[in-house]
Amino acid sequence: MAHSIRISYSPCHGCVNCIKSCPTEAIRVINGSIAIIKDLCVDCGECLRACARKALGLDDDDWDLIHAHGSVEALPDPTFFAQFGSFWFPDYAKKTLADNNIDLLIDETELAFDLSAFAAAKIIEEMSPDQLPLISAYCPSVIGLIQLQFPELLSRIVPVKNPLEIAASIWKQKMNSYAPMTLFAPCPAKITLVREPTGNEPSSIQHIVSLRKVVHSLLASGIKASSYEKPTRSNRRFPTWGMRGGETRHISKFAGRELTVIAVSGLRNTKDLLRQLELGRLRGVDFVECRTCDLGCFGGVAVPESRFLAHLRNRHIETEWQLPPKYRGELEELRSMQKIWRTREPIPSKQRLPLSSDLSEAMSRMKQMKAIFAEMPHIDCGACGRPSCKAMAEDIVREQGEITDCIFKLREDISSLANQILSLADVQPHTIQRKR
Repeated sequence: MAHSIRISYSPCHGCVNCIKSCPTEAIRVINGSIAIIKDLCVDCGECLRACARKALGLDDDDWDLIHAHGSVEALPDPTFFAQFGSFWFPDYAKKTLADNNIDLLIDETELAFDLSAFAAAKIIEEMSPDQLPLISAYCPSVIGLIQLQFPELLSRIVPVKNPLEIAASIWKQKMNSYAPMTLFAPCPAKITLVREPTGNEPSSIQHIVSLRKVVHSLLASGIKASSYEKPTRSNRRFPTWGMRGGETRHISKFAGRELTVIAVSGLRNTKDLLRQLELGRLRGVDFVECRTCDLGCFGGVAVPESRFLAHLRNRHIETEWQLPPKYRGELEELRSMQKIWRTREPIPSKQRLPLSSDLSEAMSRMKQMKAIFAEMPHIDCGACGRPSCKAMAEDIVREQGEITDCIFKLREDISSLANQILSLADVQPHTIQRKR
């Protein structure tokens, strides 16, 4: 398993803020050094938000090096366009950045997002009510969260590839080209999506650069729009996926019947909704869209613009939902080619590392872990470098910690030792003791 968080050890002062923010308890701070358990990380980026000393960062590619090697075939995330104030319409951005040696693959991206929404709508229509609701497969962090904490819901994830991967495949097939493609990513989850895709199918994207790095570089270079006239085509549909509810709106517009949908954003809301779904409390709902970032992908940790301002810009974009018959026929034809858009294999669950490969030993360690946990203070302070007392007990059983790593247990031992010293101070050798 891989993650896309880069660790810089020297700035870390052991504040454990990152530990408290992680929703999957994937981080430890031992002897002043951060460690991330790869099998537990879902690349939500919450630890990056919590780290004020920049000890954690994004492990993306070098944008200056990529850009210096000639024309860049760039795959823009839907959040890309709302980062600019004056030329954020997709076609306007394409025209402007073409002068900067960047080819934005907008037509292929729109086709891929349309195909993804069109295919998902048809799948929902074919499902029986007891098989619904289906869950969006767009946010990699949500998929990772389900793999770890809600494995019973894996069968409900809509079997459609991420539209960004579909766009890359469409472009390579149309151009018959193997030229490297670069994705502008708004979060670490989409970096991991490329480097280690869910399933066994390799990614068609070669390079990933954070959106913040690209936008700052472009603005620093002094790019200017060649004209401030409104572009002829401003009604693209795919940028709406950058905000909460954009995907559900897209799918609903392409469905043959009225759909009942729910869209939530933020880790707390996402986990709460998945918990309700797991308990069977969402009967009558057709589709669920979850994003771990606040307000959707505009809240990604690698997005430079304020998520509120970006959401405001995107909300007022002109969108054309009525598809021309010829274009709808093209979508129907692509939908028949399931290799392009349908996931090849079911998404597997993620298992925590077992306490032992031997079953009897694992059960013995489980009993030991419960006994240790019962003695802990149960306040989950994080001073031991673990996110919870339960995680502390597990590390002790795995021989990756000591009971005295807990400050409260250490104080108890010191207090006990101090009492023993005081009692021993009054003891005299029996040879010099006098009878009274």
